[in-house]
Amino acid sequence: MHKPPDNMEAHTESHQALVLVAEDETEIAQILLAYLARSGLRVAHAADGQAALDMHLALKPDLVLLDVMMPRHDGWAVLSELRRRGHTAVIMLTAMDQDIDKLTGLRIGADDYIVKPFNAAEVVARTLAVLRRTRQGGAQPHRLLRAEGIEVDLEHYEAAVCGAAGRQLLALTITEFRLLAHMARAPKRVFTRTELLAACLPEGETLERTVDSHLSKLRKKVEGAGGAGLLESVRGVGYRLGGGA
Repeated sequence: MHKPPDNMEAHTESHQALVLVAEDETEIAQILLAYLARSGLRVAHAADGQAALDMHLALKPDLVLLDVMMPRHDGWAVLSELRRRGHTAVIMLTAMDQDIDKLTGLRIGADDYIVKPFNAAEVVARTLAVLRRTRQGGAQPHRLLRAEGIEVDLEHYEAAVCGAAGRQLLALTITEFRLLAHMARAPKRVFTRTELLAACLPEGETLERTVDSHLSKLRKKVEGAGGAGLLESVRGVGYRLGGGA
């Protein structure tokens, strides 16, 4: 367990969320522990996958920052076991920035995904964002959104187009999934770029044109799965899921 600086002791009260950092690189772990403690969170450190599983049982943390490459069970194995145990929030840490890795992680239940090298302050911001979402929603049962030929599984982070060709799974990044899920909650409503940016990309310093880029890629994937016309741009306003009729 990392001991935070003396002037931060007051923040580590029992009612504050506990974050378990599962990271085998000592220097990275110590930086994360210090930043998290400075933000008022309680912290614990596991140096390998088995220790992470043992400490999860003993401490029941609110969130686990989970490195993919660790000895004695890698991050995927740990995540699978955590999901069998329940709904603890998990953010994956990895050096591999590949969409297929993100998809694998999200399909077995990761709440977010951060690629190394990262800014520790950003990790803290995204940790706090996930904690807010999980605390607001609590341990929710399986949820499925169906709208305009789109099916969005909010628990398993899966999305599919359901049409004449059957159910076609979409290989989405986490940002694309967030955008699709957000619009699926209010089909046919037109969302402005500012709204989508605030709802789906809250942790980063991004521009509104970034939303256009993500929506363009998302639309191509939806159309490629047989969902032509499901995602529409409304000139001068934003985007919607489904026609406006």
